[in-house]
Amino acid sequence: MIIFNSLDEINIEENTAVALGNFDGLHTGHMHLIGSMLQTAKEKGIAPAVFTFSNHPSALITGEKVPEIIYAEDKAKILEEAGVKYLFNIPFTKEIMGMSPEEYVKKLLLESFRMKDAFCGFNYRFGAKAAGDTELFTKLSKELGFDLHVMDAVKSGDRVVSSTVIRAAVMDGDMKSAAELLGRPYVIKGTVQEGNRIGRTIGFPTCNISVDEGMVAPANGVYLTLCAVDGEVHRSITNVGVKPTIGEYEKNIETNIFDFDRQIYGTEIEVRFLDRIRSERKFAGIDELKAQIGRDCEEARRLHSARG
Repeated sequence: MIIFNSLDEINIEENTAVALGNFDGLHTGHMHLIGSMLQTAKEKGIAPAVFTFSNHPSALITGEKVPEIIYAEDKAKILEEAGVKYLFNIPFTKEIMGMSPEEYVKKLLLESFRMKDAFCGFNYRFGAKAAGDTELFTKLSKELGFDLHVMDAVKSGDRVVSSTVIRAAVMDGDMKSAAELLGRPYVIKGTVQEGNRIGRTIGFPTCNISVDEGMVAPANGVYLTLCAVDGEVHRSITNVGVKPTIGEYEKNIETNIFDFDRQIYGTEIEVRFLDRIRSERKFAGIDELKAQIGRDCEEARRLHSARG
């Protein structure tokens, strides 16, 4: 897959089918839209492409940073494995923000991307002050000679799949719902740091990583997880929280990897959240905490075995 990180880099000589959107989660709704684009590109013999912004537009418009629910490198990997040839991953700038809907379509989509087929969601907006909608997009497609495919909302049960709903699920600790909507477990990555070693002294050594401030932080609690270390995936249990029983600490992520005895300080790990076992609570003392951790680990092993 060829990735373009600025408009100035783009120089392609073939026509494209382009999936349009923020794709800030690559959730099941996004992948349905991208899948439709890939199928049409194959049928028409044109190049499959995805256009998204490297920064969330609302960060420039409102000044408020939107926490991510997927890492940029994971997004690129998923798109490449799906069969996307071009990823237009350009920054949302004041220049783009000020383009009229007509200029946006002509200059970006048609001139820069050589777009012949456009794929977007039912609520897609574009151009200055988000003045462009699917009705105007349809009108422009007829005037300018490209095919437009507007996709309906994708639902999971009675819920419309959206990044907003997924962020809320993660913040509530509902990792099972988040995984269903994403089509994969929610992931937090980090470099293993040396902690206070309390877990090791009570028989439950953990790999400690900081909460990634760029990602949505899971609610405090104990989670059923998988942990990837150097490309190998291990069954694990993870605590997210501030360790109220033993003192005052910043929120962090502690993972006990089952049947694992390697020293991995300084190694990047990937924690995949499957479900929440319980919320965080303060215990009367270390002995009570140790007993509860033992029960949590037993429950996690049972749940892992049930999952297969």
